[in-house]
Amino acid sequence: MLHTPDTFLPLIDAPVPPPAPADTSTFVFHRGRLLLHTPTFKLATADELAALGLDLTPAQPVGSWSGCYYQTVAVDDEAVLQGQHATLAWQSLRSLFNVVDDAFLGLASRAAQLAEWARTHRYCGVCAGAMVRQPGERCFKCMACGMMAYPRISPAMMVLIRKGEQVLLALHKHSPSQRYSPLAGFLEAGESVEEAIHREVMEEVGLRVHNLQYFMSQSWPFPHSLMLAFTADYLDGEIRLDENEIAEARWFGPGDAWPEPTSSVSISALLVQAHRPPGV
Repeated sequence: MLHTPDTFLPLIDAPVPPPAPADTSTFVFHRGRLLLHTPTFKLATADELAALGLDLTPAQPVGSWSGCYYQTVAVDDEAVLQGQHATLAWQSLRSLFNVVDDAFLGLASRAAQLAEWARTHRYCGVCAGAMVRQPGERCFKCMACGMMAYPRISPAMMVLIRKGEQVLLALHKHSPSQRYSPLAGFLEAGESVEEAIHREVMEEVGLRVHNLQYFMSQSWPFPHSLMLAFTADYLDGEIRLDENEIAEARWFGPGDAWPEPTSSVSISALLVQAHRPPGV
């Protein structure tokens, strides 16, 4: 499950006095990819980052974990690695699923979202003035017009529809994994999660559902989603696909060949696994 470790302490401001370089680790991102050593998948050291000439001044606090202070920064130029440190490479977060420790991956996902927030709020979206971090608050403020920008979080619903012993799984056309999964979609302005579930189910597969029950939630750093997972019972209707979104949708039951289990990192996999018949 993708989440920060229980012993992690989030920090809005950097510690004062600053920790020693040996006690500081920096997540460095470029377009969502993380700078790591291969094949160890360790973060670059402070000396290695200094040798690359990286400016860590814009780095944002993430928090402390296991006696180490973590910060995060996004860089614009992926070519900083040219001719330097042959074992360092950019790694996508998805490629690290079931490869690195879950606790480290959860921390990296939080760091990715904070780095992206800082990268995209260097200038005001209202007047293009310079944005400045506000001490004691996870917020950038425009010094010209006063506009304030907090980290963006985009809520999205996910629902597994049950029909007796069967569940509905769909192949989403735009899914990076191209695997069967529960239905999902982003909330629209003014919508509750329940309203979004009813709308998305009708739009994507033409069904009506009832008896919505909350399953769990998960932060999802692609790039800044909050997944809210539910189950629902089939009410009526026949499957009618939204061909712009769904390639295929069908019922899976005890006698069917189910899709192969996916990474346990995602809430989608946990939701399906919780309803997979024994021995399937």
